[in-house]
Amino acid sequence: MKRRLLREVISVSNEVVSVLKRDYIYNLMLKGKRIDGRSFDQVRDIDVQTNVIDKAEGSAWVRLGDTEVLVGIKLQVGTPFPDSPGEGVIITSMELNPIASPDFEAGPPRENAIEMARVTDRGIRESGAIDLSKLCITEGEEVWMIFIDVHVLNNSGNIQDASSLGTIAALLTTTIPAERAGKGDDMAMPVTDIPLSVTVVDIGGSLMVDPGLDEETVCDTKITIVSNQDGSISGMQKSGDGALTEEQLLKAVEMSCAKATELREAYLADISN
Repeated sequence: MKRRLLREVISVSNEVVSVLKRDYIYNLMLKGKRIDGRSFDQVRDIDVQTNVIDKAEGSAWVRLGDTEVLVGIKLQVGTPFPDSPGEGVIITSMELNPIASPDFEAGPPRENAIEMARVTDRGIRESGAIDLSKLCITEGEEVWMIFIDVHVLNNSGNIQDASSLGTIAALLTTTIPAERAGKGDDMAMPVTDIPLSVTVVDIGGSLMVDPGLDEETVCDTKITIVSNQDGSISGMQKSGDGALTEEQLLKAVEMSCAKATELREAYLADISN
């Protein structure tokens, strides 16, 4: 009884704090400001480091503001899917480690982790970022399977974009260990495009890129847009109860694609294996 009452009190307190926080962020927005001083189209400071896991075929650590993710790439020989006998396989997973946030719990992946992993996977898959035909060893029998593991080390908002950036950075440094597996010579991962996600939130009718944790908490709508090097869209995911007008959606796409181009040039142009 006491525990249930305590949980109810905490829940009410969180709701009150959320309302106050939303009012504060909204009032700042009316003045053209954000809670951390950024402009509406400005991302937080970014740091990208590659080859940070010795035992992985490719890896990257990304810090986006105070959000940190670690991405590791492992490869093994496996069986292709029946509907794509001549193509390699991609399997993406995300781990929301309890050390990253008091909201994360140990155990099987939760729904939000599965959703973010799917968005990351979809961006790689639908963009054709990897030439999967080159991962075929024997058609219908053996192909290379790519395991992309994303570990969230600290959550300060916008895990999705940090994961997207870390995944493509890790893939760009990945070497296929064919010699070790007795399948010929090692080769670089056949990366053919560099899709990146940029997330936009709607707060009181204003659109902002790269939401911090407080902005994610109070936003009306959040939309993640994955764009390719040529500006085409390979993935999109919306969450939140709010709706975007056609004008807002087009603006969000424009902001996202422009920012993705900047990020590629600033953090991925010189990365290779």
